[in-house]
Amino acid sequence: MANSSASTTPEREAQAQGETGTKRQRRGRDKPLYQRLPSILASLKLTIVLFALSIFLIFAGTLAQVDQGIWSVMSQYFRTGIAWVELGIFFPDSLGISGTFPYPGGYLLGGVILVNLISAHAVRFKTNRKRFGVLLIHAGLIVMVISEFVTGLFATEGRMTINEGESASYTEDIRSVELAVIDRSPEDHNEVVVVPGKKLRRAGMIRHEYLPFDIQVRQFMKNSSIHRLSKLQGNHPNPATAGNGKSFIAQERREVSGTNPNQQVNAASAYVTLKEKGSGESLGTYLTSQWFSFNDMSQTVTVNGKTYELSLRFQRTYKDYTMHLIDFRHDKYLGTDKPKNFASHLRLIDPDENVNRKVKIYMNHPLRYEGQTFYQASFKPDNSATILQVVRNPGWMMPYISCAMVSGGLLYHFGSSLIQFLKRKKR
Repeated sequence: MANSSASTTPEREAQAQGETGTKRQRRGRDKPLYQRLPSILASLKLTIVLFALSIFLIFAGTLAQVDQGIWSVMSQYFRTGIAWVELGIFFPDSLGISGTFPYPGGYLLGGVILVNLISAHAVRFKTNRKRFGVLLIHAGLIVMVISEFVTGLFATEGRMTINEGESASYTEDIRSVELAVIDRSPEDHNEVVVVPGKKLRRAGMIRHEYLPFDIQVRQFMKNSSIHRLSKLQGNHPNPATAGNGKSFIAQERREVSGTNPNQQVNAASAYVTLKEKGSGESLGTYLTSQWFSFNDMSQTVTVNGKTYELSLRFQRTYKDYTMHLIDFRHDKYLGTDKPKNFASHLRLIDPDENVNRKVKIYMNHPLRYEGQTFYQASFKPDNSATILQVVRNPGWMMPYISCAMVSGGLLYHFGSSLIQFLKRKKR
């Protein structure tokens, strides 16, 4: 009887443990949500779900770059809370499938991943010497996620084109455009009113007290090509009734990807009808295009005896300082067309800060001034001008700090494991 009783004890213990585990799960489910929330946020299952959702978002964003530029994809899929994924990217264009569906965007997924990492440290991870390496690795990942938020929300980027012997005091954002209405009648300055590209894309009526006329956007093309009507064969309807558009016609083109260094930037165009304020009488339909700006082709409109210049151009940001290009050098390796060095010799003038000094910007040697970094990015084909990339990123050090933390955590973790292994082997 004793042996029989002993043989059944493990079964009873297992059954008791099963009942205890079931009761523990029931008690966990019976707790209010606010008590269970930390465990839910720190759950490994949530981590796996977030990674799966992120993989699909990256997949969709990659497919979308077939028809859209990289910056448009970044804005639509990654640097947003809710991404509207187009159904057509998953099917051949010949099927003509259209429509969109909402999906967690990069900001939303990144924010939840950040909360998940912090919650896991607070709930599941124990702080001790042995776990220091793992904790440092995860802390580095947290810094990396935060750096993307800082870059996406606060970083600015533009380029400054300066002809040799001339000066520039503004940067241009090659990802955005603006319609500028310029009054050049004052002798000592120009009066400029600009319409942001976001308003142009909405294709509607634009009214503002500073504008000398109302603007009705008929069509906006994010990228386009320009053709002279006299050289085109066949009948091509022309919406323009005034200005350069009477001799040229714009045709919409697919956005450039932004990842191929041989590709040019987008060249936007827009057909706009100008109307007199109050009466609404049409002043004509104009073709405004960046192609005209690229080729120094201005066009004007006269309202109440006053002439204004109309220009579609890259969005400008004016600075408190001026960069004057003294000399630009473009050296090549002997006997080849391979670039050896680009160098811009400039004079930086900032009256507010009492700065007037010579600076040199060349490959891998940028200039840092007032929180901005100036890189030697490009130049005009005839070497007559330099193109500087001007970047302001408050979180530019965070990726370096993150990599250092992750590297240090890996070294500590694997180094400790190796030392323990060697000690056990010695014993």
